[in-house]
Amino acid sequence: MATHVAGIFDENLRNSVKSCKVLVVGAGGIGCELLKNLVLTGFEDIEVIDLDTIDVSNLNRQFLFQKQHVGRSKAEVSRESALRFNPKANIKAYHDSITTTKYGVPFYQKFTLVMNALDNRAARNHVNRMCLAAGVPLVESGTAGYLGQVTVIKKGVTECYECQPKPAQKTFPGCTIRNTPSEPIHCIVWAKHLFNQLFGEADPDEDVSPDSADPEQVGEAGQSAMETEANDSGNVSRVSTRAWASSHNYDAKKLFGKLFGDDIKYLLSMDKLWEKRRRPTPLDWDEMPEADVIEDGEGLIQDQRPWTITQCRDVMASAVASLHKRLAGLPEGDDLVWDKDDKDSMDFVTACANVRAHIFGIPQKTRFDVKSMAGNIIPAIATTNAIIAGLIVLEAMKILQGRFKDCKTVYLNRRPNPKKRLLVPCVLDKPNPKCYVCSEKPEVSVRLNVEKITVKVLEDRILKSALNMIAPDVELCDGKGTILISSEEGETEANNDKLLKDFGIQEGTRLNCDDFLQNYTLVVNVIHSEKLDDGAEFEVIGDPDELKKAQEEKAKMDGVGETSSAANNVPDTAASTTASDDELVCLDDDYVKKRKAEDELQNPTKKMRPGPVDDDDDLIIL
Repeated sequence: MATHVAGIFDENLRNSVKSCKVLVVGAGGIGCELLKNLVLTGFEDIEVIDLDTIDVSNLNRQFLFQKQHVGRSKAEVSRESALRFNPKANIKAYHDSITTTKYGVPFYQKFTLVMNALDNRAARNHVNRMCLAAGVPLVESGTAGYLGQVTVIKKGVTECYECQPKPAQKTFPGCTIRNTPSEPIHCIVWAKHLFNQLFGEADPDEDVSPDSADPEQVGEAGQSAMETEANDSGNVSRVSTRAWASSHNYDAKKLFGKLFGDDIKYLLSMDKLWEKRRRPTPLDWDEMPEADVIEDGEGLIQDQRPWTITQCRDVMASAVASLHKRLAGLPEGDDLVWDKDDKDSMDFVTACANVRAHIFGIPQKTRFDVKSMAGNIIPAIATTNAIIAGLIVLEAMKILQGRFKDCKTVYLNRRPNPKKRLLVPCVLDKPNPKCYVCSEKPEVSVRLNVEKITVKVLEDRILKSALNMIAPDVELCDGKGTILISSEEGETEANNDKLLKDFGIQEGTRLNCDDFLQNYTLVVNVIHSEKLDDGAEFEVIGDPDELKKAQEEKAKMDGVGETSSAANNVPDTAASTTASDDELVCLDDDYVKKRKAEDELQNPTKKMRPGPVDDDDDLIIL
């Protein structure tokens, strides 16, 4: 035990600290501070896991790393640096993903407690489930700018991380991205999709070509346009963007003409789209608009200076040439990965997004702004990370002493409350009896169209992405034991492209979903709906009772006496909560934080429910 804290803790606590075994998940902004705190407090048996490598952008706040460490494993370097504070410590580092199958329930059961210092919701959900399955206490944490929070999770005693609904990741209908952008973020998302189509792992659902199936456009006009010679220049009938670009040797001028000329002319042929919208203006490589009035930019860093459209065209050409060269140098079948810290990737997305924005009359953004929006960044504050890391250790001490009743959720506020407190402790809530993760009989409803959803979509987008399972096995509760999805490779691959209706799945069908790795079983109730809100593919309803209540209220407002199955397009009220008068809403561009107002800040016994708070570079995703 470090000599400077030996006189602070009683002998029992000192022995508990020295002998306990802890797992630290994440070695970034919070993780570095946490690991340093642990070894200085006397923890000597520590394991740390992180998938990332060190980037130069980490060095301003992750103080266990130095310039010579760039490119190395965060977990391994944090171990080396932490040992300098306490050479007696036994620290084991894993440069790996915490979600891999090797880290199952037995792995977690060897720890006294787990501490999260993560930067994304998917990993948090997974660690939450693994700690519940292993019966190990979890200290959860996160920061966002000046805001932060720490909480304790213990099975059967407190809420788990998934007991309360989190804001869904903000998404946009494909037809908005491809046909009718109206905000800068629409153009940035389009440009990121374009990067993946040309240089990365292409997703057919992220095609950047005009959407001929847009329900707003008139069929005859679209059909006429598809039959024109414009298709020869790479319009929507092409097999893939990369194949077309490759056939033209990634010629930047031809790419520009196809993306910002021919495709825009094709969109203009869909007359109905522009009846109430500003019509886009195609651009020609050799006839660029006169330079916009650009501010001097004196005193601004390079990335904060706006570009003219001509500059955007030239930057795009340079980035395409560099990215194509890098792609050609990779082994066959490998792809580039978009990275906000990669110059060529950022130049490409910034230039393409701004050209598209100009075409649609949308305000353009600087490279600095595009990086923040494309990377979901809220600037990280080193002092916030340090405060939260200290609070994690204090809550861990209470756990080691068996003082769970004294554990708190602690919020770090941007400004002092009326009692001049920046740190506000709140009593931990009990588990939500209807939580589809930690309740005795986890159950959830999913609204979808069984005539359109395939088994593969059910597995990848619903069970894995939306419900955070890793390797699900799915069996129909039909008395026959029909296996829909198996985690054994190749066993049910033939089912992938079949529709759910092909297996007799309909309104009211129940699916038994089991994830062996997470030791987690979930019953999914299918709610069939031919049309969902905002063109969504599916909707997860955490509490069927809330859905029924919302349906009845909507029916009453619409003057309908009874609620039928056709009313299933009512949004889940629990998952679509908006800010009320008693909430303080802090806005940072597209990022939203919800915090209870002063009455709760003055009464720590009342539980605040902010949105999820994440650490560092992959922050609040709404």
